[in-house]
This record gives sequence, C-alpha cells and structure tokens, in this order.
Amino acid sequence: MPTIDVVINLHYDECLAYYEGRIANVRTRSVDGRWVIFPAEAIRKVINRDGVRGIYRLRFSEQGRFISIAPLNTR
Repeated sequence: MPTIDVVINLHYDECLAYYEGRIANVRTRSVDGRWVIFPAEAIRKVINRDGVRGIYRLRFSEQGRFISIAPLNTR
C-alpha cells in the first residue's frame, strides 16, 4: 500500500473547523516537499488538546483513496 509522510501543525482552534466537518480536506506538505490533500475526518483520530502537531504517515489504496493515519513523531 502506498504511504506518504506529512508534517501537520494545526492548533486546536484550527482543528475545530476540520473536526466539525466545516472543511472537507486537509492540505499539507509531505516531508519530501510535495503537497498532499486528504480527508479532514482523518485528523479526528489524532487530535488532542494541543491540536495536531508532528509527522504522520498516511496510507492510501492503490487507487489513491485514503485508508489511515498514524503518528510517527509528534510534538
């Protein structure tokens, strides 16, 4: 399964719009500089009281559909 590592740095207040479904997608950079867009509902699994900060591994299907998110290095 394809994976890509991304850097996410969102304060808790910024996450609320994503968490509540008012924004459908998150746009961020991968560790190698590419832009990556994935469903905002994914951050619901990794948000905490500080927001979402760190490096996360995204897994996608062979067709490019988002499957999962997992922390690699969180701050």
